[in-house]
Amino acid sequence: MFNNYFKTAWRNLLRNKAFSLINILGLALGLACSLLIFLWVQDERSVDAFHKNGRDLYQVYERSHYDGKIDASYTTQGLLAEELKNNIPQIQYASGLEYASAPGAQNTFEAGDKINKMSGMFAGEDFFKMFSFHLLQGNAATAISDPASIAISKKMAELFFGNPSNAIGKTITFDNKENLLVTAVFEDVPHNSSLQFDFLRSWTDFVAQNNWVHNWSNTSPQTFVQLRKDADAAKVQAQIKDFIYRYQSKTKGLKTELALQPFTQRYLYSNFKDGYIDGGRIEYVRLFSIVAIFILLIACINFMNLTTARSARRAKEVGIRKVIGALRISLIKQFIGEALLVTLLAIVIALVLVSLLLPSFNQLTGKQLILPLHQFDFWIMITALLLLTGLIAGSYPAFFMASFKPVRVLKGSLKLSWTNIFFRKGLVVFQFALSVMFIIATIVIYQQMQYVQTKNMGYNRDNLLYIPIEGDLVGKYEVFKQQALNNTTILNVSKMRNSPTVIEHHTNSIDWPAKDPNLQVSFADGVVGYDFIKTMDLQLLAGRDFSKAYNDSTSFILNETAVNKIGFKNPVGQTVSWGNRKGMVVGVVKDFHFSSLHQQIEPLIIRLDENWSWGTILVRVKGGQTKQAIASLQRICKQLNPKFPFTYQFSDAEYAKLYNSEQVVSKLSSLFAFLAIFISCLGLFGLAMFTAEQRSKEIGIRKVLGASAKNIVALLSVNFLKPVAIAFLIAFPVAWFAMNNWLQGFAYRIHISWLAFVIAGVAAILIALITISFQSIKAAIANPVKSLRTE
Repeated sequence: MFNNYFKTAWRNLLRNKAFSLINILGLALGLACSLLIFLWVQDERSVDAFHKNGRDLYQVYERSHYDGKIDASYTTQGLLAEELKNNIPQIQYASGLEYASAPGAQNTFEAGDKINKMSGMFAGEDFFKMFSFHLLQGNAATAISDPASIAISKKMAELFFGNPSNAIGKTITFDNKENLLVTAVFEDVPHNSSLQFDFLRSWTDFVAQNNWVHNWSNTSPQTFVQLRKDADAAKVQAQIKDFIYRYQSKTKGLKTELALQPFTQRYLYSNFKDGYIDGGRIEYVRLFSIVAIFILLIACINFMNLTTARSARRAKEVGIRKVIGALRISLIKQFIGEALLVTLLAIVIALVLVSLLLPSFNQLTGKQLILPLHQFDFWIMITALLLLTGLIAGSYPAFFMASFKPVRVLKGSLKLSWTNIFFRKGLVVFQFALSVMFIIATIVIYQQMQYVQTKNMGYNRDNLLYIPIEGDLVGKYEVFKQQALNNTTILNVSKMRNSPTVIEHHTNSIDWPAKDPNLQVSFADGVVGYDFIKTMDLQLLAGRDFSKAYNDSTSFILNETAVNKIGFKNPVGQTVSWGNRKGMVVGVVKDFHFSSLHQQIEPLIIRLDENWSWGTILVRVKGGQTKQAIASLQRICKQLNPKFPFTYQFSDAEYAKLYNSEQVVSKLSSLFAFLAIFISCLGLFGLAMFTAEQRSKEIGIRKVLGASAKNIVALLSVNFLKPVAIAFLIAFPVAWFAMNNWLQGFAYRIHISWLAFVIAGVAAILIALITISFQSIKAAIANPVKSLRTE
């Protein structure tokens, strides 16, 4: 019986090659797209899932109540990890974690004649006991417990010492100022880890090099803890809530709490709202999962529509089978079997497409996805997908055709009920509604990304370079600046802690006369050099920049938001205190964005410190002469800082990194919109082909009676455009709601324009017309004699 079903199904595929090709291709594209998204979603969900102690690992975050709002951040106190472990019995291990270089920069290592830059962190001695980063050499308990010790990756060990075993016990120079002993070598950090590093240094060194960590009002590092197996996370969270008040006194208007987040959730749930975890990348995971289902549904709908449209051709076959005793269930099995065969062929093609597209998809998403053909679970998933898709696509046509009445069929009086016609048209409406929604989403996301890229940030990102302050540049900054300015391709030079896009340091220690003692305001704080305003091309609203003509060691510059928050009417000359530093406001700059557009501009206070030992040199180069300026800067750095490879970043490139996730979403949404439209049009093309064929005699009679080709084309086109028009009415409000909700994640955003809906509507109509026009015109210009000669 199975052999008979297979032969029948195969013959039907070959007999109707065009429809079979459209069905298989549509399903293959839908399956390929769904598989790619599935691999991406699986990779996203696998991040940090490999840690053996994952169930007991937590990240500590800080929640602050002040100024009538609640903020939260992963930055914590520098001594918090050790104190939590010593005072909370349910905490088995704890570790702080802090980058060893400024954001966007790397550290320089030298061993023998080899010099290279690497990225890494300071970590507590419990780190390797907590996290499952496999040690190839060394002991997890002592890997980074001693001062001046370092654990390096396998890649780093091979780069500097040839292999991991040779690295142990060797000395490597860090930033040309410290000699560190290699005490451990770990396996390269997997790509599905949210923590990425090439080396880890001892937390003892971090504390020794940063005196500010002893002040519990300062925050910067991240803190991780591992609870004991029998610990209750809720009880531990209650215990640590007010923990920091053991080390600092309470302040009016400011309340600080500590909370725990499961470490395995941190990657996907990293956004805060009103001080609590509120989504993050999980939203994109959910979104793309839904998109994968919808695109697969669009492909399945094609199958349903085309199969039921061809039902008239197989009506007599069904009638004869029933007359000679075939049961309805056997017919259903046969038709579902045919659907499964088509799905099987589509899956084979889809797997080939995925393997060909994966390199480009990885480049687009920044992933390292592979097609896991060697994994048994993958083939279980493929089998489940085969059965599910085959059943969804084949169930309705199977039940529909198996319900034919043999008497009516054999008399040639088969007519589709109003319900069946309505259902088929409803499927077309659903297809195009989804397609129109994808088009609108693509337009809105593109417009928001254009807005982000072109918005005036308050400073000029063009022709601005960042050079890390490292090695001998720390003490030779002034010499570097003078030599750079002697070159005509370089306009201005300044310096700052971090960089203009990552002013992450904040302070609550800002006071001014007549300040409400119950008011606590968080200020972003910047430390800069001379000529900062000129180099950044900021707009000075009042006062002046820092100048060597004055003693500005205690002077401050504020932004507009800071002035408004303080309440100064004439800010220049007013007194402000930053902790123990009391000084005068000498300038006010127009607000500029120093973080992504997801966040509101915060109050900013800037002070002068030309001797700050790390951060970024800002260089403004002459437009059109970037290449010459970089060559000049490289020569200067090589002369002044020979032990450090010359590195730099463009300001606009660093700014673009703030929106990596959104850029990926933008590109993927464009791809999905194209696929959705293309798959929908495949089905529409097939339906148009079949309709033209079924109505060939009607068209012939109309032409004999005087109908023009134009009338025929209009007649056929209107029937297909009606469901497309209905799809607009459904798609527009749903798309507006979804995209308006997405835009809420940006503090600065576009307003959704009616133009996006017009463009989407016109595009859908034009695509539909182009799709069906070929068959409509072909039917309209056909010779009526050919279609009527059999009558």
